[in-house]
Amino acid sequence: MRHWISFLILLLAGSLSAKELQVATLHPLLGDLARQVGGDRVHVVDLLDKTSDPHHFEPTPDQLRQSSGTDLFLASGMGLESYLSSLKTIIQPPSQLIVLGDGLPSIEGACNDPTHNHAQHDHAHELDPHWWHSIDTFRRASTLTAAAFAKADPAGAEVYQANALAYRAKLDELERWTRRTLARIPQDRRILATAHAAFGYFCRDYGFEPLPISGINREQMPDARTLANLIKDLKSKKVPVIFPEAASNPKTLAALTEETGIRLAPPLNADGSTADTYEEMMRKNVGIIAEALK
Repeated sequence: MRHWISFLILLLAGSLSAKELQVATLHPLLGDLARQVGGDRVHVVDLLDKTSDPHHFEPTPDQLRQSSGTDLFLASGMGLESYLSSLKTIIQPPSQLIVLGDGLPSIEGACNDPTHNHAQHDHAHELDPHWWHSIDTFRRASTLTAAAFAKADPAGAEVYQANALAYRAKLDELERWTRRTLARIPQDRRILATAHAAFGYFCRDYGFEPLPISGINREQMPDARTLANLIKDLKSKKVPVIFPEAASNPKTLAALTEETGIRLAPPLNADGSTADTYEEMMRKNVGIIAEALK
C-alpha cells in the first residue's frame, strides 16, 4: 500500500510541476493541428471563431490581453493574415510567432479573368494562402508544428514527435480515401467552378481545372466584362455545377446560374472556419465534389 501511495504522490507532483505549452492560433484548422500534435501537453486558444473570415480577421487588443502568457502564436501565412507585421511588433519575448506557411510549398493565386494572359505580365503574383486544401501540405505542417513545439518545450519533444507521427498516419488514410472517392469522377468533368479562388492546391493535387468566380478574397468580385467572360467560359467548358460557399455572393452566383442554366451544388467549406476538425472539412468537401461531378 505504501508503495502505491508513494507512486501516486510522485505522479501527482510530476503532473503539477509540468507546465502546459500555451499556444494561440490564428485559424481554426491550426487549432485542430495544434491539438493533434500537442495532445495533453498543450493548451490551445483559438483567437478566430467559426463566424470570422480569416482573410479579414484581426485580433482585438482584448483578445491579445487574454492570450498574454502565450508561448507560441501559430499563423497560416502566405499573405492570409495581413496584420502579421503589426503582430510581430506586439509579441514580446519569450513569446514567439510561428508562421507555418513560411516553411511550406506554395502556388500562385488563380486569376478570375479567363481572358487574362499571364505570359504578358512579369509582375509578382499573389500567393494562394489556402494551402490546407492539400492533404500533403497539411501533413508537412504537422511536422513543422511538432518541431516548433519541441523547440519551445524540449521536455515534450518525444511526445510531439509521436503525436505528429500518429496524425500523419491518419492523414495518409484520409488521402487514400480522397483519391478513391475522386476516382469516380470522369476526366472530362474535372472542372471545379467555385465561389472564390480557394481550391488551387486541391485542383493541383487531384487533377482538376480550377474555375473560380471571384479572386483570392471573396471581395475580389468580377466586373461586368469579366463576368461575361466567365459565363462564356462556363458554357464552352460545359461545366455541370458551380460550388458555392456559405459566405459567397448570392447575387453573382444567381446571375451565373440564370445565364448558364448550371445548377448549384451544396456549399463547400473553403476557408476552414466552420469545421470542427481538418478531417471533417476534407471528407465533407470531397463527398460533395464527388457526388456532384460523378
